[in-house]
Formats: sequence, structure tokens, C-alpha cells
Amino acid sequence: FPAPLPEAPRLLPPGGLAGEIARHRAAVDSVLQELALRRAAARPGSEAAEILGALVELARDAELRDEMEGRIRRGLDAVAATLGAGRELAEGFATLDDPYLRARAEDLRSVARQIALTLLGQSDAALEDVPQGAILLAEELAAWDLARVPPGRLAGIVCRQGGATSHLAIMARAQGIPAVLACPASPEALQATRRVALDGGNGVVQLDPDAASEAALSRRIAEERAARAALQRWRDAPSVTRDGRAIEIAANLGALAEIEAAQAAGAEGVGLFRSEFLFMARRTPPGEQEQFEVYDALARAFAPHPVVVRTLDIGGDKPVAGIDIPHEENPFLGWRGLRLCLERPDIFRPQLRALLRAAVRGNLRVMLPMVVEPEEVRQTRALIEQCRAELAAEGVPHGDFALGIMVETPAAALLADELAREVAFFSVGTNDLTQYVMAADRMNPRVARLNRPDHPAVLRAIGAVCRAARAAGIPVAVCGEAAARPELIPALVELGVTELSMSPASILRARQCVAGLGAAG
Repeated sequence: FPAPLPEAPRLLPPGGLAGEIARHRAAVDSVLQELALRRAAARPGSEAAEILGALVELARDAELRDEMEGRIRRGLDAVAATLGAGRELAEGFATLDDPYLRARAEDLRSVARQIALTLLGQSDAALEDVPQGAILLAEELAAWDLARVPPGRLAGIVCRQGGATSHLAIMARAQGIPAVLACPASPEALQATRRVALDGGNGVVQLDPDAASEAALSRRIAEERAARAALQRWRDAPSVTRDGRAIEIAANLGALAEIEAAQAAGAEGVGLFRSEFLFMARRTPPGEQEQFEVYDALARAFAPHPVVVRTLDIGGDKPVAGIDIPHEENPFLGWRGLRLCLERPDIFRPQLRALLRAAVRGNLRVMLPMVVEPEEVRQTRALIEQCRAELAAEGVPHGDFALGIMVETPAAALLADELAREVAFFSVGTNDLTQYVMAADRMNPRVARLNRPDHPAVLRAIGAVCRAARAAGIPVAVCGEAAARPELIPALVELGVTELSMSPASILRARQCVAGLGAAG
């Protein structure tokens, strides 16, 4: 529970501006150096390395630095200018609908605080010395802070602030640390407690629990460990039903840092890589080279298994800094996904060029989102051929990839027979397909009972897609949340789904479920 930093502005004399800007730049350079050292110490490709890299990029961000220095030029001291600019930019992220973008507010506050502490010659608590097996209680903890704790040292984390999509939550999950964020306990209650019972899976925190509560939680911990250990025998087992049908089980990923978890679970490749996350975690779109390095790393990590990259899937509900998207009354039915990319070749072409370059690995596939008609696929193919010709003329090594589509609109499901003649594979996005088929916003709790992927209308749509795919001789995957639900897997396999793609944590249980399916599915 760090003490708040002084934000009361101290006005500078005109002659002191240059010196204050120089002092601020030195503090930023010091923070960058410390971040770079921590990133270098992290395991390459790990969650910590990726997230610390994102913090380095944020600390270098020209817009953030210009905003801070602009306030200094207006006469504010460096500490007040830094904290004020960080707070204002963080508030802008915090108001966005997308939870991943909202979580970036935490990063902005963290970087601004570290710069301010450096200016003040202060530092936060030394987390490097936290005792073995401790549960850390805090008002707010940043990824920066967790990176300072030696791996394997913490038994748990409880914070009054934060959310499931924050970098802290991502790092905690990757390290297997139970964490409860946005805990409603008061600061006084947390500071007074001496023992904590923590259930990260269900978000339950008990402060100074009695003996009965401790015993009950200990039993649950033992049961969970036994269940996880039992699932490990499915890691290298074939994903085949009892009657011999092979069902590929792949991972849904959003960052290179998630590769290790997918490999540990025995993922047979990547069924969905959400490329939009490369764009969301920054203030300007990534260039061709940066994208190529990510796609190439993915392909290398899972070779010879296939890696499916979904092209940029953004819109009014998933805004990206640096890409102007006008306000829409209903962004789910608006300018998004492939229709946006086809109208913005300045964004789409660098991504397609990067994908063609990464395709030299031989296992890369590309998937188009929000398709509603065959002409969109044909337009994309024409753009791909233009990019291929450019790379050839430039002498840049490149390859070819199988092109598929997300089936997530009723139009795509109804035109599946025509679309199957244009593409190499289908992947059903059950999250969006369900809300479009059922006309039920998945974010609206009042219609949640209708937003069910097991509804007969949704299953009939998936069945029609599978029949069209089978007739065309192409595979069909499911990469929405339904793919990981054991009670739905039998129905999906019986309909003709040949691949299931899900979060790494769900893979072992899904493989166990597939192995138990009989001749009747």
C-alpha cells in the first residue's frame, strides 16, 4: 500500500524549464534502463519478457513523452507533469469498452509512477525480498512489480484494483500464482490480516479464516492437484475417438508469451492467433517487419503442426490506437473485420506481406474474419497476389499459405457451399455466430438465456457449414468458447467438426472428452 506521490504542481520559473526537461529525460532513460535489465533477465518468450517489452515500448512512447514534456513547458514541475499526463491518458483507456484496452490503463499508471519515483529519488517496497510462500496483499500491483519477485516465491496475490485482462493477471496465470483482483475488502482489513485463504479460480478471499475454513480449502487444493495430475496423461495421447476419427485439438493464442502454455498442454498447433492483439497493446500500428517476426516465431514454435493466423479483426467495439474508426450505433453490425481491412489497404497490405514472408516455414495458414460473401474472399486473394508480386520483385523470400475464413455470420453459414469453393478451410467462431443467429447481444445479461451455442438454431447452422465443408473436401474447425465445453464436444464432433481450438488450459480435458466418444459420437 504505497503512499501517494505528491501531485500538487510546483510552478517553475521560465529559466528553469530546460533544466527540468533534462531532468525528466534522465529519469525516463533510467526507467528504460531498469526495464531493459529486467526484460533481459526474464526467460525469452515468457509472459514476463513479452509484458516487460510492452512496458519498454510504452516508456519510449513519443506521445506520452510529448504530453509530459508539454506540461513542463507550460510551467509544471516534472513530477506533477509526469503523474498528470499518465493519469489523463490512463483515464482515456479506462473508459473503453474492450477489457484488454482498459487494462492498459494500469500500464500507463505504472510507468508514470516509476518515472515520478525516479525524479523523487524514491522507490516502492522491495518485493525481491518477499518471504517464500507469502500471499501478497496490495491496493494495486503492476506487472512491473510482479517482475521483481523471484519466480516460485509467491503463493498468491490479492489486490483491491485490477482485472482479469491486466498484465498482472496474465503474468500471474502464466506463473501459476492464484490471484484475486478487484477484491472488495477495505485497505484497513487487508493491512490488519495475518493469514489469508485464497481461491483464485472462484475469486474467493477469506481474511484470517477459522480452522474449519482452512481445512475445507486444504481439501479442495488436494482435490484440484489430483485432478490436474490425472489430466496430464492426456498430454501426448492421440486426439482420436474410439471409432477412429481424428480430431485435431489446437490452441487459441493472442501473444507469443502464451506459446509455452500451449506446448505444455500438448496443443496440435494454433487454431486461432488473434493478430489484433499486436495492434491493441500499442499506440501506433505495428509495421511489416515486427509482424513478420511474430508470425515467424509462431510458425517455428509449432512446426510441423499448422498455425492459423486471423487477419486483423477490429471495429468500433475493438478500437485500435492509430486507426480512426468512426462512431457507430451498432459496431457489431458495422465497419469491422475484413470489410474494414479491404477498405484500408495501408493497414492490410503490411500484414499480408508479413504473412507471406512467414509462410516460408510451410505450416502457416491465414483466416479472414467477418466474411459475408465470396466476393470478399476474391478481393483478398487479388490483394495477396499483388503483395506476392511486390515481394518477388524486391527479392524478399516468401511462401504460400492456405486461405480460410471464420464462419461467424449467418450469411457465411447460409452461403457455406459457395464459400467452400473459394477457401481451403472453415473455422466456426461460435461466439459471434451465436449472437448473430439468436439476435442476442452477448454483452447484454438480459438476453443471456438466448446466447447459447447449444441452441438448436446455432447447432443447425454449424451442421449446415459442416455438410458444405464435407462436400467440398475441406476441414472445419470450431474456435469459439464452445470448443472447450465437454458437454458440447460430442455434438460438434457428430456434426462433422474436425478440429477444436481453445485456450491452452482447456486442451487436456477436451482431449480426454474426445477419446471417450464412441461410434455414435
